[in-house]
Amino acid sequence: MKTRWISTASALALFAGLLAASAPRALAVGPGDLPCRAVKLIVPWGAGGGTGVIFRIVARAAQGYLGKDIIIQNISGQGGNKGAKVAKAAKPNGCTIFAGHDSMHTSYVQGRVNFSYFAFEPVALVTHTPSILGAHPQKAPWKSAKELIAYIKKSPNKALFGATLGSTSHFFPVMIESATGGKFKYVGYDGTRQRTTALLGGHIQLMEINLSANGKHIKGGSIRALGIALPKRDPRLPNIPTLREQGIDVVSGVNRGVFLPKGTSDEIQALFEEAFRKTMNDPKVKKDLEQGKGVNVQFKGRKAYRVYLKESQRIITAAAKKVGLYKRKN
Repeated sequence: MKTRWISTASALALFAGLLAASAPRALAVGPGDLPCRAVKLIVPWGAGGGTGVIFRIVARAAQGYLGKDIIIQNISGQGGNKGAKVAKAAKPNGCTIFAGHDSMHTSYVQGRVNFSYFAFEPVALVTHTPSILGAHPQKAPWKSAKELIAYIKKSPNKALFGATLGSTSHFFPVMIESATGGKFKYVGYDGTRQRTTALLGGHIQLMEINLSANGKHIKGGSIRALGIALPKRDPRLPNIPTLREQGIDVVSGVNRGVFLPKGTSDEIQALFEEAFRKTMNDPKVKKDLEQGKGVNVQFKGRKAYRVYLKESQRIITAAAKKVGLYKRKN
């Protein structure tokens, strides 16, 4: 039998190659490679709103995992579209990130903007805030969502629903209309605070509420929760039935995520994806958001988030077309 020999140089080269193949791959880009001292996070709503509050918690933790300071810039106006336009125009170098939620879906299908989330690079879904159907305990006679639906089908355009027209607070009842064939009468308000004041004062009968903004009203009885738009009951609100339990096939909420400008390199995207993955798995962040702010941590990375956004836009588009709110020309 012949003995085969391999040179020392060849053996070393082979050994080095095996080590390289088996070693974990490091990210090609690190925080020190970004051409800025701090990363700017554009939040397209006011500092005191739900998105601003949530992203202050997220950004504070994320900068430790990213290895770079994150400075929040609130650019409110146009239902979130003003800040979105600024973020869209930013250089794709990792120095600007964008905090977005479903309002861009609703704005896009109504023709308010000519771009959707796919004009950005989706990096990570971070939270979900489930929608709750809220009613005034005296001015609204319905004790459940099922009773309400029977009424709006029999008597359309009479139940007063407060919403910021064109926003997620408007598309929640639109999805209910689409699923049931009933009709609300809408009263427009500028924001959550104005809608809540109107509901508490009995000027409207209904509005979209959530645990984060209205938990004290639900628990105190000043707002009646008719149903929650989740696949199963929220353990924090175990006595509130889901809409599906009541025969209304609607699952809805505000989904907040992180985006980079279009054209940002894959390496930079991976850097931010990993930082936010670690952030949303941080036990303190989860506690602060889920127990402190009433939102659900729901991380999805780049690939899964793109699929999620595509399906979400499909659902909102179908609802808009069904009730006559779809305004896109293409």
